[in-house]
Amino acid sequence: MNLYLIMKGTVVFCVFLVVLMGVVRCHTSSNNEVKVDSKKILESNIIKIKEVVRTVVSSDTFPRTISPGNKEWECVGVRDWCSGFWPGVLWYAYEASGDAALKKEAERFTASLKEIAYTPAMDHDIGFQMLPSYGNGYRLTGNVEYKKILLAAADTLATLFNPNVGSIHSWPFKPQYPHNTIIDNMMNLELLFWAAKNGGEQRLYDIAESHAEVTMKYIVRPDYSAYHLVSLDDKSGAFIEGKAHQGYADESMWARGQTWGIYGFAIAYRETKRKDFLVTSMKMCDRFLERLPEDGIPFWDFDDPAIPNTPKDVSAAAVAACGMLELSGLVMEKTDQQRYYNAALKLLSILSTDKYTCGDENQAILTHSVGHMPKNSEIDVPIIYADYYYMEALLRLKKIEQDKIVE
Repeated sequence: MNLYLIMKGTVVFCVFLVVLMGVVRCHTSSNNEVKVDSKKILESNIIKIKEVVRTVVSSDTFPRTISPGNKEWECVGVRDWCSGFWPGVLWYAYEASGDAALKKEAERFTASLKEIAYTPAMDHDIGFQMLPSYGNGYRLTGNVEYKKILLAAADTLATLFNPNVGSIHSWPFKPQYPHNTIIDNMMNLELLFWAAKNGGEQRLYDIAESHAEVTMKYIVRPDYSAYHLVSLDDKSGAFIEGKAHQGYADESMWARGQTWGIYGFAIAYRETKRKDFLVTSMKMCDRFLERLPEDGIPFWDFDDPAIPNTPKDVSAAAVAACGMLELSGLVMEKTDQQRYYNAALKLLSILSTDKYTCGDENQAILTHSVGHMPKNSEIDVPIIYADYYYMEALLRLKKIEQDKIVE
């Protein structure tokens, strides 16, 4: 939903990238300025998305991943945590193109997710399911039915809040953790913040703020890396342990988790104006940037001892680019604005090369993402949320380019 925070200025980088099929325009000017032609990249992506639409017929199945050697998306059902990203990709494609046929497809897939708002919450992922779909749909169309469903979804998500702990119970289905909170959950708070501003109760804002505070206290470590999961006492809220779950080890720095924190705390600051949330986002971002490998794309976990012979995670880079663009519009110092904007642009320029795009190989836009390494699941493959956040970041850049023309 967050596409339009704008930062002004000149973006400076040393260019080492190649041109991909005329889609990415990266060149060196007299001041070594890197340019990413978001309009052309989006146009190319939209062509591919339209081709996929013809093959994904059933509106209650949603693209999620493509296994090695396959060309077409493998789909999941409504209750999968990734179900919202495909309708979200369609809404972004419609936003970029104005194509009525894409709008119709976005509406069709979005409608299938309605049940999530009105059935008991299974886990924290309601935000991931409803914001890309109904959230973008409402933003782009003003459909009052979408607003009603979003408000209901926020109320459903709020049922997982434990006031003794001060946070949402992320994974109720994991009984080994009395009350668990995961870093991913920071991204779902936006649904609660939005609802509180759009007709929902104040308690939704309070729940979101409290959850961010607990996450900041227990998940974010002193060096501004993050646990994936913390287990907390469900009666007292006391810290029990921090766990890796999807990372290499409990104390390692799982790349995508770090980017959920960067983006999530930036959103929390935007909504609350709490300076400690902004500082947390900035510090997590700085930690991420200082540990990036030479080619600029993170390995799936920064502490995997197999580095460099271990997979990269393009999805983490795409989420990070969105979080950095968000940050660049929130920080006050111009040097920080420029720094985060530059870093986001560099990530996008790298992602847009043939090393990380799929081309004609399969139906996805980006490749080389990692889902769950410890479970050997979705390793070094396209995953739908990488495409979603890549589209979001490109739309942000397109808006910036348009505003520069107006100036």
